[in-house]
Amino acid sequence: MITLDDIEDMTDLTRAEIAAIAEHEHIPEADATLLADYLMHAHHGAQKVQAMICEDIREALHADDLPHARALYAVLHRFVSDHPESVRGSEG
Repeated sequence: MITLDDIEDMTDLTRAEIAAIAEHEHIPEADATLLADYLMHAHHGAQKVQAMICEDIREALHADDLPHARALYAVLHRFVSDHPESVRGSEG
């Protein structure tokens, strides 16, 4: 039987990045895994994932949830490091 871990391992994203997409889209992580994989193979998809994480950081800051904003920033930092094409204006 295929587990959620197996599905997540087939993507180019970390579990934290998938969790951030699930949070942003208000969907279960299994669905977020499929969306993440689709986005990472779509034109400018990495930029869309980066924008999702940034939006969630802004929401956490607006809600005065600094620990969550910091955690999301760490996710964003790793994502941009692993996927430099996600930075707007980059040639990827």
